[in-house]
Formats: sequence, structure tokens, C-alpha cells
Amino acid sequence: MTIQNYSQAAENNRAPILEQLTILFDREGVVLEIGSGSGQHALAFSKYLPHLTWQPADQGEYFSGLLANIAAAGAKNVLLPVYLDVQEQWPEASYDYAYSANVLHIMPDKLMAPFFAGVGKILKAGGLCCLYGPFKYKKKFTSESNANFDLWLKNNNPLSGIRDIEVVVALAERNALSLLHDREMPANNQLLVFKKQTTRSEVVKNSY
Repeated sequence: MTIQNYSQAAENNRAPILEQLTILFDREGVVLEIGSGSGQHALAFSKYLPHLTWQPADQGEYFSGLLANIAAAGAKNVLLPVYLDVQEQWPEASYDYAYSANVLHIMPDKLMAPFFAGVGKILKAGGLCCLYGPFKYKKKFTSESNANFDLWLKNNNPLSGIRDIEVVVALAERNALSLLHDREMPANNQLLVFKKQTTRSEVVKNSY
């Protein structure tokens, strides 16, 4: 099968991410993947996590290729993609899990707030959201390579860039998402794990 819009980065990071999702997404449910790109993660993860139904989603120039890839694969537990514009168009359904990889630093900064508002809306109480990618801590990069990557991102789009963990957590908390884990991943990336609060009094657990 030929993958349209093939991503080498998605291929490189799928094994370490899958290792974590196997532990975190351990119960039967439906996963909304925000920014599925080529669909490589949806197709790979669904194979090894058969108790999950995967709902790919993306928008704009990525959507037609994603749709073609998922349709051609014909995986039983991967639904046809839905069009998702974080600022304007979210699915009406609710989900047990949400997942997004290498999206926050690509999207314009102004879309961060609607991103977390959308996740807070579609995620069921007690559901988990996993976000993968590089982040800054106290305004500092975790490595020189991440600093160089941030420059590269901004040269391509001045509105993009590696995000501050403090801003990310604050936006999540504003939408009833508590940080449970901040796990170090290969190549100077992190996996942030948020839980949708079940009560207003639930304590936010920061582990960074």
C-alpha cells in the first residue's frame, strides 16, 4: 500500500508512543486523533490495540490524502476520517480518548485555546488525552536541537513554534483537563497525559 503524504517522523516515533498508549489506553473505547496527517499512527496503533476504535481527523490539505489512506487500508477498527477544524468544526460525538502528535507546535498560537476548548468538550468525564511533541519549560528549550527546530518552524511560519508547558497546562486546566503525567520520550519529545475531570473539586496533578 502506498501512503499519501508519508511522514518519516510518524514512522520513527510510533514504537515509543505505542508503548505508552498500550499502558494508558487500556480500556475499550473510541479514540479521536486530532491532526492524523497521513493516518500512519491510526493504522499502526489500531493493529496492536484491537480493543480501541480509532477515529482519524484532520483538515485542509491533509484531509484528502488521509481519507484515501484509511479507505485503502480497510482496517476494521479504524473509522473513515472526519473533517476537524479546531477553530470552527469539531465532531458532535464524545470520546473515551483523545490523541494528537506533533500538532501544537505546527498550528498558529491563536489556535491553542480553541484546541483545548474542543478537547475539553468532546472528551468524556474521566477520559484521557495524550499529546506528543517538544515543549519548553520556564521559557527554555530542553535541548539545542529543539531550539534549532523552533527556528526552523518560525522560518516556515512565524505563528508556529514549540510551546511553553506552563501555557499548555493552564489552557488544559481551563477546560477541565488535569495533567497526570509528563513523560520524557526519545528525540527530546514529551508525552503529556491529561484526564478530563469528573468533578469540579478534582485536584490537578502536575508532574513536570
